Amino acid sequence: MIKYSIVVPIYNEEKNIDILYQRLTKVLTALKKEYELIFVNDGSFDQTLFKLINLYQKDSRVKIINFSRNFGHQMAVSAGLKYAQGEIVVVMDADLQDPPEVLPQFFKKIDEGYDVVYAIRKKRKESLFMRLAYATYYRFLKAIAEIDIPLDSGDFCVMRRKVVKAINLLPERNRFVRGIRAWVGFKQIGLEYERDRRYAGKSKYTFKKIMKLAFDGIFSFSYVPFKFMFYLGFFSLFFSFLGALFVFYMKFFTSHYNRVPGFATTVTLLIFIGGLQLFSMGIMGEYIKRIYDEVKGRPSYIIDSVFGIKIENQNS
Repeated sequence: MIKYSIVVPIYNEEKNIDILYQRLTKVLTALKKEYELIFVNDGSFDQTLFKLINLYQKDSRVKIINFSRNFGHQMAVSAGLKYAQGEIVVVMDADLQDPPEVLPQFFKKIDEGYDVVYAIRKKRKESLFMRLAYATYYRFLKAIAEIDIPLDSGDFCVMRRKVVKAINLLPERNRFVRGIRAWVGFKQIGLEYERDRRYAGKSKYTFKKIMKLAFDGIFSFSYVPFKFMFYLGFFSLFFSFLGALFVFYMKFFTSHYNRVPGFATTVTLLIFIGGLQLFSMGIMGEYIKRIYDEVKGRPSYIIDSVFGIKIENQNS
């Protein structure tokens, strides 16, 4: 019976794999429980897969899911959760910003009766701009989301198997795992930790990927953008009606207003209304795009090969 499953999504992390493995095995061996390390190779094109296979050949507890291409961090996490067999499942990144040495503290909270223990970052090591951007986004998301998504929490967490099973039941393709984790419920608690700097290499989260993840969080767990469009349209219509009444009154009931002046005002209003329409269409497009992704029914990812894992249908 496997006690702990460690799910690690990996994309071009050849410089971090060996030290990550050493630190993980040191922590888990000290716990004297059976464990497995599930590395999900998300289409790496460096020596990541080669190094993972070397670890697999030396240690039977190492298991590998190898994607056919890069499908994204959230898909890699989802694949690892699907095939994890442990009673307790850990999700953590490969860059060692999530230090393995804090895992016993998380396991202790699980032993106290909690079903999910998610990490809360005390302090980020990014630039001031990125810290402000992340802080603003998470507070904005918390304010508009239909569920309570904890502030400053990422994917790093520890979950009981029943929580993982519940997450695996959700078929959506534009996945925001930390939001899904909050949505399924159960007894959850946050645990603060000091997040380290990346051990080696550069972050693989490009601006485009960060924006996609941010949009997935907003449009998957909030209807506020739709409501915003309705209220904005309602108030625009209301004030337009008042403006029309004002023009009508000035035109027919006053002697000093023989024409409707204001070419610049008219152009400004047209530009505003046009921009408002395009903005509203953009919001609708984000929701429609997600509906389109769901109805196509394509698999969320394609598995090229596996090591140490027996699966009947490799694609999900």
